[in-house]
Amino acid sequence: MNVLFLCTGNSARSIMAEGLLNKLGHGQFHAFSAGSHPAGQVNPFALERLALEGITLADARSKSWDEFAKPDAPVLDFVITVCDNAANEVCPIWPGQPITAHWGVVDPAAAQEHEKRIALARAFAILERRISLFTSLPVASLERMALERQVRAIGNQGHA
Repeated sequence: MNVLFLCTGNSARSIMAEGLLNKLGHGQFHAFSAGSHPAGQVNPFALERLALEGITLADARSKSWDEFAKPDAPVLDFVITVCDNAANEVCPIWPGQPITAHWGVVDPAAAQEHEKRIALARAFAILERRISLFTSLPVASLERMALERQVRAIGNQGHA
């Protein structure tokens, strides 16, 4: 199943969620990430946090969500916003009518320079909890509406 994580800049939270789901959901999920207004580069502290957790994203790049609305894009099963700003924007029409959810996480890039690593560790922990819950759902056996309710409820889990 294909999952797209969205954020405004696609530089930290959505990148970490992509790496986490590709690790924790390996074989069941394939994660991607994008932004409504890509920052143009991945936050080096986000890549550092992923590396500390044993996750490498060799092809990590900050990219537009428009890439996933094209006819040749992967068919998405889930689209999850991890940023309140992106959640309030008008999204493209996603091929395949994916289940959508909002899992808002405080922006670690907005933290003071000396607090960025701590803020990224907090954001990572929240995402890890939510993605662990997500990967434990019996996706294949749930009816679509029940699955949508459960995926959306995960956004209320793991607040720091």
